[in-house]
Amino acid sequence: MRSWLRMIFDKAFTGISAASIVLMAAALVIIISPMIVKGFGAVFFSGTVEFRRLQYEMHGRGSRQKLEKELAEANAVRAEMYAIISRFRNGIDTSNIVRQVRQIYREYGDYLDYKNVDMQTSAAVRGLAKKLRDELCDALQAADNNEATAHLNAMLAGFDRQLFENTPVEKYVEIAGDYQKTVAAVDLSNRWRYEQSLGEVIEQLRLLFGPLPDEPKPALSMHQYGCTRMDRAKVCLDGLIWKTKWVEIEKGKPLKPIRYRRADDFAGTPMEKFFTFVEQNIKKMLLPRATIYPQYLIDDSTPGHFFGGIGPEILGTFIITTLAIVFALPLGVVSAGYLVECAGDNIIVRIIRICINTLAGVPSIVFGLFGLAFFVLYLFPKVGLQSKPCVLAASVTLAILILPVIIRASEEAIRTVPHTYREASLSLGAGGFKTFVSVTLPAAMPGILTGVILSLSRAAGETAPILFTGAVAFGPIPKSLTEPARTLSYGSYDIAVGDKLAALVPHQQFGMVTALILLVLGLNICAVLLRIKIAKKLRGV
Repeated sequence: MRSWLRMIFDKAFTGISAASIVLMAAALVIIISPMIVKGFGAVFFSGTVEFRRLQYEMHGRGSRQKLEKELAEANAVRAEMYAIISRFRNGIDTSNIVRQVRQIYREYGDYLDYKNVDMQTSAAVRGLAKKLRDELCDALQAADNNEATAHLNAMLAGFDRQLFENTPVEKYVEIAGDYQKTVAAVDLSNRWRYEQSLGEVIEQLRLLFGPLPDEPKPALSMHQYGCTRMDRAKVCLDGLIWKTKWVEIEKGKPLKPIRYRRADDFAGTPMEKFFTFVEQNIKKMLLPRATIYPQYLIDDSTPGHFFGGIGPEILGTFIITTLAIVFALPLGVVSAGYLVECAGDNIIVRIIRICINTLAGVPSIVFGLFGLAFFVLYLFPKVGLQSKPCVLAASVTLAILILPVIIRASEEAIRTVPHTYREASLSLGAGGFKTFVSVTLPAAMPGILTGVILSLSRAAGETAPILFTGAVAFGPIPKSLTEPARTLSYGSYDIAVGDKLAALVPHQQFGMVTALILLVLGLNICAVLLRIKIAKKLRGV
């Protein structure tokens, strides 16, 4: 081949190689960049007054005076919103008002007894009060506007102001007057539809602002607070203002979703203005401001990862990954040294190498099942440990997973050490083992660390092997190696399979993935720096 043609081929191959590297780097950036950007959203975001309240009540962070001032400001606006809800709900769900009306009648009987009214007079006024009670209850329970109006008019016409003035029965007039306004504005025949739609509105309000003022404090922390982040609040607000229904656009074709304003469900009622009020005052009710939450990396999380940070997950990932390397590295290096320096090249060694290569391609879930069956169920009871998943079982299982990679990388690194190094050591009187430990192994260490770097990345990101052997979704920080631990990879998996949870806290999932990437990157940088330092030392720099 002519020299100019060979030069063209060489440059073309070099260009293709460089382009491949650039394309790989670009693909990596395209894939990881959006994930990291969203992950940083777990630390940098627009936090609401609910977030500041959560931080103060759970961790004691922030100023109590400032928080109380902000809550008072937000609650003043929320009170107007809740008043609209309360008035409309009282007109639709009248069961509480009916109980109140009947209680007033009982109080009136006690009032007559207290005033020592004679039996004949008492029976007469009680009978009249009973008629008023029944008319009012019939009006509240009526499903027709005309029927309800007739009962209200009958009740007001039969009310003797002079007889019932300054008595509990006087409240009937106030209740009837309020309900007349409801009857005038609401179609009572659609009461069931209003109740259903109002229930959906209240559920969205709980997501936005936490439990309603008249509700008890929920047991779960995820229900005790409203939206702590403004990005999440916008999603909940959209669910409050808009509603999706599936309709048949074309006969015989699948139903299609159509979005419409939820206010249309309450058209012509006092509730219609509620949605405009919430849209216009959402920021006044949540008071968002730019927030930096560095404690995300150290805080514990609430059940379900709904609030809090990923401190235990970071610690658990670091412990399990580090222990896996500690277990696998000595065994891998020793195995590689034996295969290169002592075993020679025979049929048994070839079979061993085939087995090592096969293990490197076995699905990780198989290692997880092996770790469960061998370590957790069989070996631990034999040595007096509890038969349960734990850090030790997860670490040893991951060590077996990454062992083939370390062995192969160590073999290649040992083979690249020049024979002159060994010959010089042996000529000075050193034995084979001394030569390997003092000369060959230090010279091969940069290549061995390359295998460690690859193993670190795989061990930290694996979920299947630790799924059965030592990872938990929620639990305390392990105090010993015989307790399970939370990890970033398993935590992200738990959120992803948590039904609607992933949609409610996407920042938590992206935050965990970003933290895992940064943790692996940090461990790799440490290994690379160590490799560079050893390489310089070998070169005498």
